[in-house]
Amino acid sequence: NNPEQTKPAVENEVLRVREEHPAWGGRKIRRVLQNRDYQEVPAASTITAILRRNAKIDPQEADKHKPFQRFEREYPNELWQMDFKGYFALQEGGYCHPLTVIDDHSRFLVGLKACPNQTHTTVKSQLTAIFEQYGLPDRLLMDNGSPWGDDRDSRHTIFTSWLLRLGIAVSHGRPYHPQTQGKDERLNRTLLDEVISRHSMASLLESQKWFDEWQQIYNYIRPHEALQLDTPASRYQPSSRPFPAILPPVTYEPDDIIRKVDDSGKISFKNHAWRVGKAFRHQVVALRPTETDGVFHVYFCKQKVAQFDLREDNC
Repeated sequence: NNPEQTKPAVENEVLRVREEHPAWGGRKIRRVLQNRDYQEVPAASTITAILRRNAKIDPQEADKHKPFQRFEREYPNELWQMDFKGYFALQEGGYCHPLTVIDDHSRFLVGLKACPNQTHTTVKSQLTAIFEQYGLPDRLLMDNGSPWGDDRDSRHTIFTSWLLRLGIAVSHGRPYHPQTQGKDERLNRTLLDEVISRHSMASLLESQKWFDEWQQIYNYIRPHEALQLDTPASRYQPSSRPFPAILPPVTYEPDDIIRKVDDSGKISFKNHAWRVGKAFRHQVVALRPTETDGVFHVYFCKQKVAQFDLREDNC
């Protein structure tokens, strides 16, 4: 495996894979050669040396690519992470807003969508298609931006209330801490390196074409460092919870205190108007007393969305 003694055929094969995937390094290229049953696969260090010798690696760029600290959920669909990659201009006018949705356990990219904007309607439509293909996750993690956060009254929006109706728990990352969604942040960087920065895209249709092609490579071909160079597809399976044709009814426990949220996002309780959030207007919520006298948790479906303290004036 001395790089100086590498056979020309081996070097050519390494450079051929690098040409197909210009952002891949030695370890990924080595695994691809192994997966292709190539007979003389050099060590990853030798492949890296070949790339350097052929001016395929920029040392300054390589120093920028440091791994995130890795934690993962125990099984597929326990948690998905969702984010918008920064938008880019299209040659025919307008912008593409790439929506990425990744499974936390397997790193399987369940969704990569070229969106014209970041509105609630657009995201709901795209997520519906993803849910119909892969089923429902247990929980979705997202940042605090629109359309899934940044509501003045509460952290929930009409969009997240829809997710709760589907039985999907909702989590928001800590403000100004993108590392909370480290896997999706890393995915977005890879998307920029391997697709967006390498192609000039004329339209949303063309963008989606490139996205679909790369999504297959990412899930089924590209070795993943965090998976011991296995592919995400090798660790993923669709959810056993199908997307329902009709939203399930909102049900609560028999001893819950039930209230309906009014137009202003408030409910009436103990002669006070308490703010729940406009995301839940015209919906029914449940109040449950806590172990602290006078403190109540407010639930919408199965998620706590507010807390009241009767000892304070929070109306």
